[in-house]
Amino acid sequence: MITTLIIIGLLVTAYFAFTNYYPSFGGDVSKEQKAIYSKSEQFRDGKFNNTNPVPKELSFSETMKLVYTFFTTRVPNGRPKHDLKAIKIDSTNIAEYNGEARMVWFGHSSFLLQLKGKTILLDPMFGKVAAPLDILGGNRFNEEFPLEIAKLPKIDAVIFSHDHYDHLDYKSILKIKDKTKHFYVPLGISTHLKAWDVPSDKITELDWWQNTEFEGLNLVCTPAQHFSGRKMNNGQSTLWSSWIIQSKTENIYFSGDSGYTNHFKEIGEKYGPFDLALMECGQYNDRWSDIHMMPEETAQAGIDLKANKIMPIHWAGFKLALHEWTDPIERVTKKAKELNLNVITPRIGEQIIVKDSTHTFTDWWKD
Repeated sequence: MITTLIIIGLLVTAYFAFTNYYPSFGGDVSKEQKAIYSKSEQFRDGKFNNTNPVPKELSFSETMKLVYTFFTTRVPNGRPKHDLKAIKIDSTNIAEYNGEARMVWFGHSSFLLQLKGKTILLDPMFGKVAAPLDILGGNRFNEEFPLEIAKLPKIDAVIFSHDHYDHLDYKSILKIKDKTKHFYVPLGISTHLKAWDVPSDKITELDWWQNTEFEGLNLVCTPAQHFSGRKMNNGQSTLWSSWIIQSKTENIYFSGDSGYTNHFKEIGEKYGPFDLALMECGQYNDRWSDIHMMPEETAQAGIDLKANKIMPIHWAGFKLALHEWTDPIERVTKKAKELNLNVITPRIGEQIIVKDSTHTFTDWWKD
C-alpha cells in the first residue's frame, strides 16, 4: 500500500510539474482576475457557467470510461483516405486585397477574413494535432494550408472563441503574435496569451453581449453553450463565446463551439439577419450533445439566426468524435434542404465572398 501511494504521489507531482512548466498548457487565472470576473453573470462558484445547467460534471470513472471508448472504438471512414489538399493563395493576393468582404477557410474552425481593408483571423489553429503534445492526438486532415503561416502579411485582429486545443494553439500564437495588431477574446483567455508573451495592451477581453469598436468594425461577444479548460485542474476558468463581426455593409456570425439552445434565436432577434453564419457542425455525440450540436440542430440554428446562408465548420479538420468524417456535411445539407436554408461548402482555401448569393460550391468531399 505504501508503495502504491508513493507511485500515485509521484505521478500527481509529475503531472502538476509538467502542466505548470510546459508552455502549451497556457496560464492560470489568478485570484485577482477571479474577483474581476465575479461581476459577470456567467461567473459563479469560482468558475464560468452556461445559462443552462450543462455540461454534466463527470466523475473520474466516467471520464476514464469515455476516454477508453474514444481510443478503442474503430470508426469506419473516420478519417479521409488521403490528405485534404488545400487551394493555394498567394501572400501578395492577401496583402494587396481591397475588394468585397471575403473569407478563406484554413480547415476546422480557422478562417482568414478580409473586409474594409482589414485582415482578421478567426480561431487560427495551425497545429498538427489538437493536443498539448503531438503524441497525444491524431494528425489533422490537411497537412498543408492555403498559405503558410510565415507568409501571412500583417494581421489587424485575431478573434478567439475559447481555449480548447483545436481552437487556441500555443505554437500558432508564437508565429503570429508579433505581426498581429490586436487580439479579441472572451473573459479569461488573456491569461494564456500573456503567458505566451502577448503584451496585455494588445488584448481586449469581453463578456457575453459586450461589444467593442475596432477601426470602423463592430465586434460583439455573444453567448455559446460549451465549456473550457486546457488541463484537468482549470476547467471553466475561462469563458467561451460566439462572435459577431459587423461593418456598415456586412454582418457575419461565428458560432465557436456550442450545443443547441435558445441563444441562437436571441442573437438572431438582436443582431440578425446575417449575410453569413459560420456554424459548428462536427465532433458530436449523443453523450455530449449539450455542448456540440447535431448537424440537424446546426441547420435549425441557422434559421434561428436569420442567416442568409450558413457554412458548416468544425469538420474536415480533426477526428475528435466517433462519427464518419463526412457525416456532418451530409446530414446538415440534407436538413438545410428541408428547411430551405442556403448552405455553402467551399474547399479548404477556396475564396468565399461574404455577400455573394450566386456562386455554387461542389460536393468535393465525395471525390
